[in-house]
Amino acid sequence: MIKLKVLTALCLITLLSSVAASVMAEEPSHNPRIGVLLLAHGGKTRWNDQVVVLATRVNLHYPTEAAFGMASKPAIEAAIKRLVERGAKEIVAVPLFVSSHSAIIESVRYLLGLRRDMPPEYEHYARMSHGHGSGEHDGYHTLQMSADLMAPIHLPVPVKMTSALDDHPLVADILLDRALAISTEPSHEVVIVVAHGPVKDGENERWLADMRRLAERMRPKSHFKEIEIFSVRDDAPEPQRTQVAKELRALVSKTTGAGKRVLIVPLLISYGGIEEGIKKRLEGLPYKISDCGLLPDERLVQWVAAQVEASRQK
Repeated sequence: MIKLKVLTALCLITLLSSVAASVMAEEPSHNPRIGVLLLAHGGKTRWNDQVVVLATRVNLHYPTEAAFGMASKPAIEAAIKRLVERGAKEIVAVPLFVSSHSAIIESVRYLLGLRRDMPPEYEHYARMSHGHGSGEHDGYHTLQMSADLMAPIHLPVPVKMTSALDDHPLVADILLDRALAISTEPSHEVVIVVAHGPVKDGENERWLADMRRLAERMRPKSHFKEIEIFSVRDDAPEPQRTQVAKELRALVSKTTGAGKRVLIVPLLISYGGIEEGIKKRLEGLPYKISDCGLLPDERLVQWVAAQVEASRQK
């Protein structure tokens, strides 16, 4: 309990610091005609609550509604309906996802009419949205699911969609602050930014490319011995998943064996389970892990606003 209170306090200190910084930054303008559809994967209550807080903050500048789920058509449709009812004349969908390189993002683009062909993975997401994750349902439900969920959403107003967090400079700044918060002697420490990662090799390479650029943005602003990146590919099948875990342990062991202290900084939207998997993989090894994901942080409000404004310039 004491440890939890300490971690919570550290997260709040980080949040308050970022709020103070944002006061000095240029505030995004208020525009009630532009609706923001904040897309999020969804997770445990704490995870979802932090996204809701972010949506509430963005809502001070634009009408904002969150849609949780893995390309959940019902959730996205409902959020769009709420935005239109609130007076939005155009909508910008902003994926609060670590990477744009995923089947979920492509499935959302299909639902919003931004790609013509349906990604093969979307059928699985549609079954989950329809409450048939096991795939066991009768013919009527199959036809109904096909009619209701397989077609793109009917959009009452124009909808654009931005990229996800990817290699944005604000993400690099947040990650660096997470590392500095647990650092004691940067010149003798190696930061390892660890992401959930995708299953497919091609997508993983694109994730890693963005992570390399994040590390490049972090290095000039710090005095750490090195900043490494790693994708645990959490949903990969065996034996790949176990092999990747061994590679992470080997990286940490090699670093500590060279006399350096390891700082693990998870590249996650928020804490809600993935970080525990990282800890389990590194059980028995010496390291320090950051106390928060990217949330809570006021800079993500700035990121959403920047994404909205950039989309309107195109």
